[in-house]
Amino acid sequence: MSIKRVPLSEVPLTKEDFVSDQIVKWCPGCGGHAILKAVEKAFPETGFRKENFTFVSGIGCSSRFPYYINTYGIHGIHGRANAIASGVKIANTGLSVWVTTGDGDSMAIGGNHFIHTIRRNIDINILLFNNQIYGLTKGQYSPTTPKGEVTRTSPHGTIEHPFNPAGLVMGSMGTFFARVLDSNVRMMTEVVEESSKHDGTAVVEILQNCIIFADKAFSYLTDKEHKDEYQINLKHGEPMLFGKDNSKGIILKENRLQIVKVGENKEDDDMILIHDQYNPDPGIHRMLGYMRPPEMPRAFGVIRAAKFDTYDYLMEEQIRSAKETSGIKCVNDLLNSGETFEVN
Repeated sequence: MSIKRVPLSEVPLTKEDFVSDQIVKWCPGCGGHAILKAVEKAFPETGFRKENFTFVSGIGCSSRFPYYINTYGIHGIHGRANAIASGVKIANTGLSVWVTTGDGDSMAIGGNHFIHTIRRNIDINILLFNNQIYGLTKGQYSPTTPKGEVTRTSPHGTIEHPFNPAGLVMGSMGTFFARVLDSNVRMMTEVVEESSKHDGTAVVEILQNCIIFADKAFSYLTDKEHKDEYQINLKHGEPMLFGKDNSKGIILKENRLQIVKVGENKEDDDMILIHDQYNPDPGIHRMLGYMRPPEMPRAFGVIRAAKFDTYDYLMEEQIRSAKETSGIKCVNDLLNSGETFEVN
């Protein structure tokens, strides 16, 4: 089995070790500020050496991140962050590699790199800033913009079916998927830390508010009237309960997830699901990823964290095995192998 090979720090680190001296130029009120704070809090808790953290980004508001965190980083080109990060990790498996990207950067122009990075299960962490809009280029609809939404490029409402990032990750053979709200810094911090420990491609979808072009896009989840009913926070090994005073639960019945009221029916109470994020079968995880209001609550926290061998581990094992079994040990062996001839 593959294991983490990122060296641990010999001295304790603090949040201040990761605070950059650069001016953060996101708009006031942008969810990016909260995401940055969560990462700064989470990184010392990983135990990894500071010099082994590397950020890679593409193009977009999210892709300014490498300037705003005090680690090594690469500001890449549009849609190519996951490809660059894959190369970084394969070249040096001792690095903790992080991608900051947006719903446009990774799911439109970078869609192919995104799904194949996940399919290969390369040990990198992808923080997907999903604000459901192109913010940097001034408000065009993106692959996650809800159908019917009026934007700069859909004045009569977009007619496209949006991606569900959870479904895209699961369909790409993903081993780790989590979802958080930018307004919940505590959960973000915990999820970032858990992502860092996962061996394989870890995707964290962050529902991020774009205060300029898609303000209050997620207010239906966070307003006081609906917050308890529209959110379920998943914890491994705990029952799937939500609502005021955890008065509701999730069960699997007739091949679909359903809501029951706790205490009304003992048979239903006994059927309430216990969250198993490590289940290798993605079936329930996929259903959880697709839940959304008003019929079902939106699932938050780590939804999937299955354990499979990583591409980088298998590559290293293949190289090691080839070295041990090959009769060619140096360039001279290669040049003198097979049929040779001399020219007089």
